[in-house]
Amino acid sequence: MRIVGIVQARMGSSRLPGKVLRPLAGRSVLGRVVRAARDSGVLTDLVVATSVDPVDDAVITECERLDVPVHRGPVDDVLSRFVGALDAHPGDAVMRFTADCPLLDPEIVSLVAAVYRAVPGLDYASTSIARTLPRGLDVEIIRADALRTLDRLATGHHRVHVTSYAYTRPELFRVLGVTLAPDQSGLRLTLDTDQDWALVSAVVDHFGDVSVPLVKLADWLDGRPDLRTLNSSVRQKRLEES
Repeated sequence: MRIVGIVQARMGSSRLPGKVLRPLAGRSVLGRVVRAARDSGVLTDLVVATSVDPVDDAVITECERLDVPVHRGPVDDVLSRFVGALDAHPGDAVMRFTADCPLLDPEIVSLVAAVYRAVPGLDYASTSIARTLPRGLDVEIIRADALRTLDRLATGHHRVHVTSYAYTRPELFRVLGVTLAPDQSGLRLTLDTDQDWALVSAVVDHFGDVSVPLVKLADWLDGRPDLRTLNSSVRQKRLEES
């Protein structure tokens, strides 16, 4: 099975512009996501999907430095970007990554790929359907043909969120939720606000330029309630909010 990883990345962000290229221990946020995806060992190919907006020329430059292929497409139609990237880098399934998850755990990426391979006939599997992971460590995989079906059916905010039409239509797609114990969903490890940046920066300052397994990271944060509360009040955008 050929699994293609696609990382969506662009400089535009309403709450934290330019976040994907912020430096963390000498490596960009995007660079950390690319490294974690590669280190999972499950991807046949990896490509960054960015937009045609001139501001995203900076993403192109970083992708060249990281030696990772890049595909450019519409700013707001992210689903179209993914299909274009898949056309250029064919595969049987697509693992979707977002470039605002610098603490992505390669072990979880590998686990979700193994679950997907083990269940015949799946259209989609994700750790976010019944959330037990922190935001920022979620992993999802979709069958390539199912992604192309979404491109024909999805409208509105579903085109921004790429896979949401699939997991909100379980009558049309065979969907599986992957959960891990213990429940760490109370942690927020994504990067969308200044508060998130403060927490992520503290983590990287402590652990350095490495991918940290969730078990080790959560254990350390359990002893640092001052850090856990840095972004605990941040409201996650609703699905309908692009």
